[in-house]
Amino acid sequence: MTTFAPDSLALNRKLPLWYQVSQSLRASILGRSPEAPLRLPTEEALAEHYGVSVLTMRQALKELETEGLISRHRRRGTFIEPSAQRGAPVRLLGSVDAIVAQQSGMRTTLLEHGPVPVPHELSEFFPDIDEVAGFRRLRGDEASGEPTNHARNYVRPDIADRIDLADLERWPMTKVLRDAVGVRISRITDTVEARLADPETARLLQVPLLSPILHYTGITYDASGRVLDVARIHYRGDRFSFTVTLEAH
Repeated sequence: MTTFAPDSLALNRKLPLWYQVSQSLRASILGRSPEAPLRLPTEEALAEHYGVSVLTMRQALKELETEGLISRHRRRGTFIEPSAQRGAPVRLLGSVDAIVAQQSGMRTTLLEHGPVPVPHELSEFFPDIDEVAGFRRLRGDEASGEPTNHARNYVRPDIADRIDLADLERWPMTKVLRDAVGVRISRITDTVEARLADPETARLLQVPLLSPILHYTGITYDASGRVLDVARIHYRGDRFSFTVTLEAH
C-alpha cells in the first residue's frame, strides 16, 4: 500500500523535537491533496525522515492521535483520519511561566468550591474517578474592578486537598499547583474559541446576553501524563487579546 509522504523539516534546537515534528507532520496532513494516501509510513521510517529517535516520533504521533488527526492500529499501521482537514484547532507551544503571567495581575473573588461530579464532557480526562473538586472564581481589573473573566477549575481531589483557598485569591491556579502545592507540571494544552455569552456568563461579566466572549480551556498534566486540572475560562471579548510571537530561523 502506498504511504503518505510528509514534508521535510529543519529542526530548531530551542524547541522540543517531538513538538516540532508533530507540528510539521500536522501541517502536512492538513495541507495534503485529496488523492494523497491515508496510511503513514512506519514509526521507524518517519523517525529517519525527520532525523529523530523512534521515542521522539512516538511522542509526536501521540499528540496527533490526541487531536484526532490520526488513528493507530496494532499490526495494521497508522492512518490519517479522513475527517482531518483544514480548520482543526492550532496548537501553540509556550511556557508555564507565560501562562501564569497571562493570568496574573487581576483581582480575584472565590465564588464557590467543593466536590462536584466529573462533567460528562470531561470524563475522558478523569477516567479513574467520578468526582473532582470544583472551584469557581470571578476575576477583574485591579484598578477599575470591572470583571474580565469567569473561571471554573476541575481539580483531582488528592491535589485539591492541598490547596490553600487564600492562595486562589492571590494567584492563578497554575501557579498555586506548581509553587504552593508543589506538583510537577509537564505541559498544559490550551484551546481558545469564540462563543456567545450565556445568561450566567453575561451576568457575571456585566455584558449583554449573547455578547461575543472568548472561551479558554486549559488541561494541565503532571510528569506521568495524568490530568491534574481542567480550567474553563470565559473572557470578555472587549478585554482580552491573544498574541503569539514566533521566531523564524
